[in-house]
Amino acid sequence: MNNVAYLRPEPQPVSDGVGSLHDVQAIEAAQPDLIGSISSTYDLLTQGAKLYPQAPALSFFLRTQDHQRPTVWSHREWIGKITQAANMFRQMGIQRDEVVAFILPNLPETHWTIWGGEAAGIVFAINPLLEPSMMAELMNAARPSLLVTLAPTPGTDIWDKAQEAARSVATLKRVLTISPLRYLPGVQGGVLSQLASWRRPRSIGSLPVSDFHQCLGRASKQQLGFTPPSLDDVASYFCTGGTTGLPKIAVRTHRTEVANALELSAAFGQTMQGAGKTLFCGLPLFHVNAQIGTGLTPWSAGAHVVLGTPQGYRAPGLLQQFWDVAAHHRFIFFSGVPTVFAALLQSPPKGQDLSALQYGVCGAAPMPVELFNRFESETGIKILEGYGLTEGGCVSSINPPHGPTRVGSIGVRMPYQDMRVVILDDDGHVVRDADVEETGVIIIKGPNLFKGYLNPAHNLGLWVHRPGPDGKLQCWLNTGDLGRMDADGYFWLTGRKKELIIRGGHNIDPKMIEEAVHAHPAVALAAAVGRPDAHAGEVPVVYAQLRPGHEANAAQLLAHAQQHVAERAAWPKQVIVLRALPTTAIGKIYKPALSLLQLEDVVQTEARALGVPLDHCKAEQHPKLGLLVRWRAAAKADVLRDRLSAYTFRNEEHQG
Repeated sequence: MNNVAYLRPEPQPVSDGVGSLHDVQAIEAAQPDLIGSISSTYDLLTQGAKLYPQAPALSFFLRTQDHQRPTVWSHREWIGKITQAANMFRQMGIQRDEVVAFILPNLPETHWTIWGGEAAGIVFAINPLLEPSMMAELMNAARPSLLVTLAPTPGTDIWDKAQEAARSVATLKRVLTISPLRYLPGVQGGVLSQLASWRRPRSIGSLPVSDFHQCLGRASKQQLGFTPPSLDDVASYFCTGGTTGLPKIAVRTHRTEVANALELSAAFGQTMQGAGKTLFCGLPLFHVNAQIGTGLTPWSAGAHVVLGTPQGYRAPGLLQQFWDVAAHHRFIFFSGVPTVFAALLQSPPKGQDLSALQYGVCGAAPMPVELFNRFESETGIKILEGYGLTEGGCVSSINPPHGPTRVGSIGVRMPYQDMRVVILDDDGHVVRDADVEETGVIIIKGPNLFKGYLNPAHNLGLWVHRPGPDGKLQCWLNTGDLGRMDADGYFWLTGRKKELIIRGGHNIDPKMIEEAVHAHPAVALAAAVGRPDAHAGEVPVVYAQLRPGHEANAAQLLAHAQQHVAERAAWPKQVIVLRALPTTAIGKIYKPALSLLQLEDVVQTEARALGVPLDHCKAEQHPKLGLLVRWRAAAKADVLRDRLSAYTFRNEEHQG
């Protein structure tokens, strides 16, 4: 059994971090064995807790206005809570191959569920913003035995959705609920938390519902009461990717997560290592960025995380007061997506002491060059743009923390990962490595790779084989992303195969159009998607969100785009200005929603041109059929049906 001791261990070799590809190679040469004796995420957290046991590990505030009075756990207390959670889950019957699902906002208990759950079994993160039907379908695919979710709480519908979904999941044996009201300051928090406990539902049908904290209190926090997992045991399931049907479920091992955390730590070096080094977590904990980048990695190095409200960046007032929060807690680092950086520019720093703040790390989606330059110019904070996939742990490349940033680049590969650009044939086989500056498909290899998708059918075309130094074929992950590498080892994304707009056989990179529109001074965000076209297959259109206080109409933006997009075939046919672009729960622009708008508009436009009166027209993302338009005409339906047959998108005449 793992015995949690709190004596400070012998100091480990500390990397000075990455300033160039040469540093990556030097780190690998100096310490060839990345993982060493670490056996699991729990073991990594335990070793990290030994470094500075009395130093703060996590600070949490429930509301933005409470940020100066957070609830704080030391590293000793933090690993104790994770140990308790692990023992609690095992007492409830969770074995190594059984699944604990969670539908939770950002709470300390979410982390206890993640890391304690991985010690006992397998943890499955589910986006709380999903609809109950989608939650149920995902759980039925993953087959969890236990669900951890939010107790009924004013201002959120998580409980309502989770309990509805749980009724349709036959494998569930128990539900645990957590009330965030305990974190309200003063007497109010205790009273409301107690009231919430009394009002907690005791069952969902025949499924028992228990209070998380009551069960946690009956488990030991001193040591694991069972054999801990090993590196090749499955640690987690994550939903990932996919604009058609249900998201794929990625199966990740302890090796996946331990390796990527150690790779990140090596890349940042002493910047992120040690007591008093404070990072901010505002991205949702159902996403790998928050779990690995602002969770496992800093705690493995004895650092401190500030978890800002259950809603993260979406919390009322947080983005508006972010610089005050950053100054008070002395952040050295925060991670966000482009929409977060754009929002922060609407409330720029005003004299706060941000001398500790070194980096804003941008991942999950490419940052427009204009936004990048504008943010650094107006805040003075260095942006590190990186790249990664759920299938690769979290991060595979980053602009060097201790070296030059190349705007628009996703940086150099992480230590201990290999990353190449290759040319594939039509069957998906590697033909050769791409030349310097030649565009191809990005592939990655390393100890951080996941095991594969839960559904074996999703693994088709996932792996490619490339000869190693000894001539033997090695297995690599095909990311599906298009990119190039320059002479200094910096990678540049040039598009994604599934996002390419294909106009009459001409492949158009939407990023080219978006960058041009972003260059207009009135534009905050832009997203280009393909509009179905009966002759060309697709034509590009652009959606734009304006900066506060700026004005521009669609005609002006269209003219600007045509002046700045070099390829005539890539000129957008239309610019649509929206008050706000749709985003995912982590703040990425959600292009499928824009594609649905275009599908509906195509059907409506054709109907008007034909004089067909429509009673109903709705595009949806069908779980099995993908993008689909259902329509109903009051008359002349056969005329519209015949016209729509010229398009490639799926459509159905709605009979309801």
